[in-house]
Amino acid sequence: ASAVPATLVLFFIQDRLQAPRAWEPAFLGLYFLCAALSIPAWLAGVRRAGLARAWLAGMALAVAAFVWTFTLGAGDAAAFLAVCAASGLALGADLAVPGALLAGVIRDAGDRGQREGAYFGWWNFATKLNLAMAAGLALPALGLAGYAPGTRDPAALQALALAYGLLPCALKLLAAAGLYFTVIRKDASR
Repeated sequence: ASAVPATLVLFFIQDRLQAPRAWEPAFLGLYFLCAALSIPAWLAGVRRAGLARAWLAGMALAVAAFVWTFTLGAGDAAAFLAVCAASGLALGADLAVPGALLAGVIRDAGDRGQREGAYFGWWNFATKLNLAMAAGLALPALGLAGYAPGTRDPAALQALALAYGLLPCALKLLAAAGLYFTVIRKDASR
C-alpha cells in the first residue's frame, strides 16, 4: 500500500498538483517528520490496545487521511500538506508495530535466538520486492492509461490520481482485513 505512492509521489506533485518543485521537500519532510513524532503515541496505543489493534487503527487512519488525494488537483498544494501530515501520523504505526509483531511470531515459533536473521531478511526482501513491483506495475499501467510525466491531459491525470490516491487505500484495506481476520479475530476467539 505504501510502495505505490512512494513510486508515484513526485509525478503526482508535479503533474496532478502542478506544485512548484520547491514544495517537494516540504511535502516529504512533513510526512516523515509527522511519522517520527507520532511513534511515541503509537507505542502508547500499543500498551492500551495491543500490537494488532494499534496497527489496525493506524491502517484506518492511513486510509482516512490518504483517500482525499484522489480529489486534489492543480493548485491544491496546501491541502496536500494536510494529507502529508495526517498520513505521516499514520505511518508512525507502520514504523512501530510490524517489527514487534514479527518478533512475537519468532518467539511463538520457538525461533528466538536462532533464526531472527532469516525472518527479518525475508521481511526486508518482501519490502524491497513491493517497491520493485510497484514501479514495475504502476508505471506501465499508467502508460497504458495515457499518462506520461509532464502530461496535462485530464484523463491521464485522472488515471494518475486513481493509482496514487485510491489504489493504495484499497491495498491498505485488504491488509487491514487480513490483520483483522488472521490476528485480531483469532486472538478474540481464544
